[in-house]
Amino acid sequence: VQEEKIFAGKVLRLQVCTMEGAEWLEEVPEDTTVEKLKERCLKHCVPGSLEDPKTVTHHKLIHATSEKVLTDTKTVLEENIQDRDVLLLIKKRAPPPLPKMADVSSEEKRKQEQKAPDKDAILKATANLPSRNVDRTVAQHNMRDFQTELRKILVSLIEVAQKLLALNPDAVELFKKANAMLDEDEEDRVDEIALRQLTEMGFPESRAVKALRLNHMSVTQAMEWLIEHADDPAVDAPLPGQVPSEAAAEAGASSAEATAGPSSEASGEEAKDELTEIFKKIRRKREFRPDPRAVIALMEMGFDEKEVVDALRVNNNQQNAACEWLLGDRKPSPEDLDKGIDTNSPLFQAILENPVVQLGLTNPKTLLAFEDMLENPLNSTQWMNDPETGPVMLQISRIFQTLNRT
Repeated sequence: VQEEKIFAGKVLRLQVCTMEGAEWLEEVPEDTTVEKLKERCLKHCVPGSLEDPKTVTHHKLIHATSEKVLTDTKTVLEENIQDRDVLLLIKKRAPPPLPKMADVSSEEKRKQEQKAPDKDAILKATANLPSRNVDRTVAQHNMRDFQTELRKILVSLIEVAQKLLALNPDAVELFKKANAMLDEDEEDRVDEIALRQLTEMGFPESRAVKALRLNHMSVTQAMEWLIEHADDPAVDAPLPGQVPSEAAAEAGASSAEATAGPSSEASGEEAKDELTEIFKKIRRKREFRPDPRAVIALMEMGFDEKEVVDALRVNNNQQNAACEWLLGDRKPSPEDLDKGIDTNSPLFQAILENPVVQLGLTNPKTLLAFEDMLENPLNSTQWMNDPETGPVMLQISRIFQTLNRT
């Protein structure tokens, strides 16, 4: 017995198939390389093919079950081929021929025809058209956002209203009303429409009132707060600083009496100064309060807290607009918010000439509404629905829209 016969590896019987449908059995030792097996297969199905050395490299053996392409340098054993396995002999596809120069030229020509014209081509095509002188600054001015322009209008109207109220012969009564509104804590006012929406959802009225006060009268945020704190034991606890309604009424009455006394005896100039001080106090009290959720979200982007508050103040607590402001040229600046509109502009003159606005400027409540909307834009809806201040705001909006379209 020859030595190589004793130590020879296990012989595997493999079924080989070609793409043309030929099938046969190959018996090879398990230590045979895939390349040697491939040569035997080519000799069987394509006689004389091995004269070209590229023939072997242009064919591949594939394991039919696993669909794995076998590596030429590995043995049948290393490729984990078992007895009775089926192998496919596949010829590699030839690479696609390179396109002819004529085809390339026609493709490039097609792309050029579909290409958009450049600036020179546009100027050449429109050279004979009549030119129009368009004042782009005026066009941009007419596209101003009403909410942005409204701030400037309110600043100027507040100055006019203060002068009118100071010259009113019923200044004493105006002082009483102004002080009564001033003593009424802003947190005690609740948007009735928002409250009704929450109570119709099934939330208790007292709990809904608390949620609205904590979330600046936003129904959506208040609803989220109510759901989040539904199981909180302290959900019905009063807010810090709240006093019973009886105590608040007594405090308001005493404040009104204390103010009515000296103001009734004051001269016209003293009355004007006193009214001015009252409105300064109102302005200081109604400070802008940024949306806490928007502050956190914008600070997580890497912006400084002061920058975030300025952005929300400029953009009426709108988070997306504030983000664009922070990433852009940051105009208008927070300082621009305290600037009024040009008092000689057609827009402001048209507003002052409106009878509804003129009558509203003599009402202390209108002035307080202007101050509130200036510092807390989220309260604009409440004043728009108010029977006293709503008509004034409606006229301002209509006048702006009319002049903006002309």
